[in-house]
Amino acid sequence: MNAIRPAALPAAVPAAQWDALCQPVVRDLAWLLFSADLLREQPPVGMLASAFETSDELAATIAWLHALDADPTGLQRDIAAARLTRLGRYAECLLAWFLQHGPTARLIAANVPLRRAGLTLGECDFLVQTQAGRRLHWELAVKCYLHAGDSRAQLADYVGPNLQDRFDLKLSHLLDHQLPLSARVEFASLGHVGPWEPQMFIKGWLFYPLGQWQRHERDEPAGEPAEIDPAHARGWWTTRTDWPAFAAGHAQAWRVLPRLEWLAPRRHEPGAAEAEGIAFVDALALNERVAHQNGPTMVAAFWIDDAGRWVERSRGFIVPDDWPQKAQAFARQ
Repeated sequence: MNAIRPAALPAAVPAAQWDALCQPVVRDLAWLLFSADLLREQPPVGMLASAFETSDELAATIAWLHALDADPTGLQRDIAAARLTRLGRYAECLLAWFLQHGPTARLIAANVPLRRAGLTLGECDFLVQTQAGRRLHWELAVKCYLHAGDSRAQLADYVGPNLQDRFDLKLSHLLDHQLPLSARVEFASLGHVGPWEPQMFIKGWLFYPLGQWQRHERDEPAGEPAEIDPAHARGWWTTRTDWPAFAAGHAQAWRVLPRLEWLAPRRHEPGAAEAEGIAFVDALALNERVAHQNGPTMVAAFWIDDAGRWVERSRGFIVPDDWPQKAQAFARQ
């Protein structure tokens, strides 16, 4: 029961800088550059990174992305050669490619290890110099956290789908360990002349219980932690038992999203999905598929727009029925 009949795209689907781009890898890069940060600034150490310092640099980047979309061969070749399996590594490669080939800041060094007495103290993700001459130390992270709390608004309530990561712990590690690396005495011996300004480049999605996500869609107050940027990318999560009732009226077609497709909202040009072997299925078929998964599974809902493109309407995690209780316990550890 895999054949899906196209339907009209709801008018509420938002526009963004990446919506006019066709190539998935270019859309992912644009999303990395333009999507809202997950966090607000956390001064004095946790300042936010930006790929642009001026409106001219912003305009130049948009024009550059459109040119890249017309001929993405070099980017596609380099990404394929990297044989990527981890989302974070994929994001690193995209950002490094932009810093090496784009029209704004330039890359000085990437993945710079800092050692003392043979022990690795840490690694700086990116050392960057802007066109204005500022020297920046960027720490990049792309995270997907699910909100596992109740009415409390705490960063600890945002947990990784596999319950091995937590947003409050990640932020503490950034502020207390990763961002200060370039200011350590040992760093000066590496030959990268500073001083370096540490900045966070933190992107991703936060997923909320289905009812909470629906209330936000209706513009009802959310009461989220003060550390989080209110404009962050949002999705939903629901249990396997509750998902079918929601899925039946939410979309015309569904897909399980592989990990390397967790960045930009997905869009498939007419005929591209078939050529790439991508299968869209109805809710019943997807439910049968995720029933055999041991952990949370990210899925996306799709509709067809007026140009015949499959366009992502929303995304979320389907979790085992016992996951919420385990997640709440992990959040309180």
